[in-house]
Amino acid sequence: MIKLLLADDQVLFRQGLAVLLALETDLEIVGEASNGRESVALADQLQPDVILMDVRMPIADGVSATREIHQRHPHIRILVLTTFDEDEYVFKALQVGAAGYLLKNTPSEQLAAAIRLVHQGYSQLGPTIAPKVFAQLQPPSSEAKQAVSLLLSDREQTVLKLLGEGNSNREIAQRLHLTEGTVKNHITRILCQLGVRDRVQAALWAQQHLR
Repeated sequence: MIKLLLADDQVLFRQGLAVLLALETDLEIVGEASNGRESVALADQLQPDVILMDVRMPIADGVSATREIHQRHPHIRILVLTTFDEDEYVFKALQVGAAGYLLKNTPSEQLAAAIRLVHQGYSQLGPTIAPKVFAQLQPPSSEAKQAVSLLLSDREQTVLKLLGEGNSNREIAQRLHLTEGTVKNHITRILCQLGVRDRVQAALWAQQHLR
């Protein structure tokens, strides 16, 4: 069962979303927050697996709440669900630890699927969001490639490339004939070497520098 926390200041939307997601047998709504401060407090208290986070909320917005929750509980996956697709919100949310960014017009069955994938460790970007992110990625320079070769071993570079293509730890392990534990160890070292917080940021880094 995937435990969900809903954070949105629009009561009717939040209640309607709770009703729709409650129809999914593997999803459980454990709490609802109406602002960023409440979402941080409930994340501390309830320890949900996934948080659906709006970006514009009173008292504390979703970006600041995402940053605080990610710092306190890096195992909690945060999926932004909002009506706003401005670049500023998208990049700030991803930079502070969001695992994905979807718009509220996402059909409920697609949202449920995205929740499951985020819980499994994948990143999720809506169809209008992904082009914004990839448009900001610059072609890798020779200096960047040289820096990568100094920071990471050949095996770690391969793992990072596969991570950037959206593969899970299990899929990477199967592709490279490694154990999942070995892949996890590689990714832990990659995050440390690159100075990034999580696999989402590592994937974005890979898409920028390893194409």
